[in-house]
Amino acid sequence: MRQLMRYATVGVAATLVHYLLLVACVEIAHWKAWIASGYGAAMGAQVAYLGNRWFTFAHRGSLPASWMRFQILALLGAALGMAIVALAVHLQMYYLLAQMLATVLVMGFTFTLNRYWTFR
Repeated sequence: MRQLMRYATVGVAATLVHYLLLVACVEIAHWKAWIASGYGAAMGAQVAYLGNRWFTFAHRGSLPASWMRFQILALLGAALGMAIVALAVHLQMYYLLAQMLATVLVMGFTFTLNRYWTFR
């Protein structure tokens, strides 16, 4: 439970980066929401990696190996989130609500895989 709370704390910082970029890309650059979601997720993932490596999991293993595993999961998580946002927006859901739904669903998926694979 302690790790999950730390994971959520790091997730808040990463999610803030993700959402700021999402909103900027949609509202200012006029990108499609699902594309902006992927871009924001990719940038937020870098914040998440550093926070999870040192704060959540106190991982002292190989930096290149854990970074690569994390990036693979981040890519899968971003793709899943993009699909959820694309579908929800297609069904007329507001893009920020769609992103919130995607965030909750993807977080459970990535926490489990990061705990048992990336930072084992």
